[in-house]
Amino acid sequence: MNNTQLRRLGVPEHCLKSALATVQVLAKDRELRGGALKDRLREVLAAPEEFSTDDDMGEFARDLIEEREFERPEPITYRTWGSDIDDGAHHQMQQSCTLPMARGAALMPDAHIGYGLPIGGVLALENAVVPYAVGVDIACRMKLSVLDIPVPAMDEEFHRFKNALEGGTRFGIGSKHERKQQHDVMDEDWTVSRVTRENKDKAWKQLGTSGSGNHFVEFGVFTLPIPDEELGLEPGTYVALLSHSGSRGTGASVCNVYSSIARRLLPKRYADVERLAWLDLDSQEGQEYWAAMNLMGDYASANHAVIHRLVTDLLGAEVISGVENHHNFAWKEMHGGKELIVHRKGATPAGAGVLGVIPGSMADPAYVVRGKGNAESFDSASHGAGRRMSRTKAKDTYNFNAVKQDLAAKGVTVLSAGADEVPGVYKNIDDVMREQQDLVDIVARFDPKIVKMCGDGSRAED
Repeated sequence: MNNTQLRRLGVPEHCLKSALATVQVLAKDRELRGGALKDRLREVLAAPEEFSTDDDMGEFARDLIEEREFERPEPITYRTWGSDIDDGAHHQMQQSCTLPMARGAALMPDAHIGYGLPIGGVLALENAVVPYAVGVDIACRMKLSVLDIPVPAMDEEFHRFKNALEGGTRFGIGSKHERKQQHDVMDEDWTVSRVTRENKDKAWKQLGTSGSGNHFVEFGVFTLPIPDEELGLEPGTYVALLSHSGSRGTGASVCNVYSSIARRLLPKRYADVERLAWLDLDSQEGQEYWAAMNLMGDYASANHAVIHRLVTDLLGAEVISGVENHHNFAWKEMHGGKELIVHRKGATPAGAGVLGVIPGSMADPAYVVRGKGNAESFDSASHGAGRRMSRTKAKDTYNFNAVKQDLAAKGVTVLSAGADEVPGVYKNIDDVMREQQDLVDIVARFDPKIVKMCGDGSRAED
């Protein structure tokens, strides 16, 4: 007998494995065939309690009892910030709230559809991690460096800034530096999982690069309205360097490998949330993913450090202050007196007093913010303005050269980018910021002036 025949008899999906093992034993040891074998299976299906201690049929019977007694927990609820959020993102959030270990959730105002958990989704689980709720680009990150150069220099010495960006960055799928860059992250333990061990050389080649998609490196005007002790700056305008990228191809490989493992281990009764397959943190697979994810966090941070070092060295500038933060990550945090695994997929950590950067688009400001520690959002805020249009629709809608000329007239020079990243594909960042005033305070503003992104419009592999 095969799985199809067993299903026809009424064997639940979750019990097929033990049913098939029972069939093999009954056929071999008790020589049951055809109708007699089917009748015996029907007896177990009708009254599994009577066979729960049987040497040959006990496992199948116990699986049936467990399946009959199983009740899927009621979904938890989540709070939403913002109103301009598509139904698809809400559907994904609702699915996320059905996971049996879900203890809390929230949806940020930049939310839109992702894989599994929506972009802008926050999901708190007990002792479990969901690779797709972290995301493919593990530890995607923002980094802002304030420089010791006067603002007028960006216009007066434009080519100096242009050459620093062109020479110090690499964009595109598979991009790498001609010579391997140096950073202490490559001395860490890359044997924490097979996938990190096998990708170490690739990661080293891509260290200090940005990939594609919505990743960028740009110069702009940083405006601080009042003194800030933590930033160590007086009020005024400054030149700043802002970057957005993550863990590149190695992070994507970590996600893909452990998402596949999680799907393989997913109980059949949760097949409808396959993209949200989880790993128990007490399992070997869960521990491996957790170690690999944290390594990718260090690697993403190193990526930005190398980019900022290369660009500022070419510019001949010194960094006098800065802010950086992850998104697309999971953290062990205490909430409501319990340790939870808080996934922030496209969401910025916003605990009380925590600094972060929330970008808009190549034409709109980014904001340095300080978190308020709102418990209902699990100490989170948006990670940007959020897309309002798919990449395909953007390419069909916008003429990039026309957009580029319009931006130039407004004082923004785009060195390279794709039509799928023009300002019109994003929500209004100021609307998004107004919708989360109870989550963060705005500390400073960054207005883009010279922007570099992947020029072929390809979507990031990371």
